[in-house]
Amino acid sequence: MGYPVEKPIEEHNPPEKKSSHWFKNWKIILAIIIIFIGLILLTMSIYQRTHFNSNITINGIEVSGLTAGQTLEKLQTSLLSNNIYVGDHLILVGNETKMNFTEKDLTEIKNTLRDQWTFFPSSEEKTYYLLPSDKDLYRSEVLRNELELELFSLNQSLQAPIDARAHIENGEVVISESVDGEHFDVDSLLEDFDKQEYISDVFLKPVYLHPIKDDSQVVQDQVKRLQDFLEHTIEYQIQDQVYSLEANQLIVDASLSENLNVLIHSDLIVEKIAEINDSQSTLGKDFTFNTHSGSVITVKGQGYGWALNAENEASMIKEAFQNGEKTISASNIYGNGWSGEGYGYETLSNFGIGSTYAEVSIAAQRMWIYKEGQLVLTTNVVTGNRSTQQDTLKGVWYILYKRTPYTLTGDDYSTEVDYWAPFTNSGQGFHDASWRTNWSGNAYHNAGSNGCVNVPPDVMKKVYHYLNVYDPVVIY
Repeated sequence: MGYPVEKPIEEHNPPEKKSSHWFKNWKIILAIIIIFIGLILLTMSIYQRTHFNSNITINGIEVSGLTAGQTLEKLQTSLLSNNIYVGDHLILVGNETKMNFTEKDLTEIKNTLRDQWTFFPSSEEKTYYLLPSDKDLYRSEVLRNELELELFSLNQSLQAPIDARAHIENGEVVISESVDGEHFDVDSLLEDFDKQEYISDVFLKPVYLHPIKDDSQVVQDQVKRLQDFLEHTIEYQIQDQVYSLEANQLIVDASLSENLNVLIHSDLIVEKIAEINDSQSTLGKDFTFNTHSGSVITVKGQGYGWALNAENEASMIKEAFQNGEKTISASNIYGNGWSGEGYGYETLSNFGIGSTYAEVSIAAQRMWIYKEGQLVLTTNVVTGNRSTQQDTLKGVWYILYKRTPYTLTGDDYSTEVDYWAPFTNSGQGFHDASWRTNWSGNAYHNAGSNGCVNVPPDVMKKVYHYLNVYDPVVIY
């Protein structure tokens, strides 16, 4: 008979205990996962903070994945070709140089690293530009100077622009048309060069010089300046006469300097002075003369007389117009004087001879000396020998100088005189003649002098006294 088998009693964990065990395992797993993710994120964050993202360039140099130190090293070893382009054209081939970055630039690189930082890695393209702390002298000075010289050299072979300009043509203000050119605007291109990023090559936008247009304020200012100039009048004084010289009547062609000074190129001033000379000067003209007897005669000006040097006067007046002067007096006087000087310009009375002069009548063989209109001396004289054609020369002369005593010399004579006062450049003058015995009124026909005016010795001292240098001498 068998024995009944006693079944073991099954032990059952309470459901609550199984659930608690599973929950503990899951928390451990979750913690591990979180820790793992945290480590990944921490590692990624550290990496992101110390390395550049993808597609990051500095001054055209790829620095993706590099630390700040590695970036500095790469920049230091990178080369600049230093070629310069204007538009699409290479105009200057520079020398290759290394970038001028140093340890002093590491801080700025780190700042750039922070600027580009993203929490998660990024492949967004970004470009940064840095300038080295130490100036790159080749790029900023040597290459810049070479560029300036090259631009000037290129301009020499290119058509320059022509500005519209106002000028005077045939007495009228006209404006010349502007013409476009091909010259580079050197200043603007150099300014652009100074602003360029520090990369291998330099690319400049073409900038050309533009001409000044006819509707510009510059040209309008020129027109105004020239119009005002043409309205200018100079009061030109000659002796007691004043002539109004008008620019619009005398200036033919003129232009303006950069500072708006008028430059006269063609004018009618010389012709105007010649016209005035014809009407007012006395040189080589007939003087109207009142003789001692009250008769009015004409006597040709010889040594005595004046005229304007038209060329010199015109230059002076032209300069006065250009300088904006309002009044001017004649100053370039010439004549038949000993050294080309003119005499009588300051004398206005008695038809230009004045009231102090010596008068000699060949027909009467007599002379008169007037001082301030008063007769102070008269005497008989002997003039040049008519039979030998050594006549005393007629005309209006002046006393050249005075000497006492003096030796008269000629081809065949040498004679001492006490007083000598010449009035012609050829050697005629007043002197005493102690050797003369014939003082008759007709002695000059056959026994006259060699051309001088012989004065009796007892009178010559007074004559010498009354005659002054530059006094007119009228012989007729």
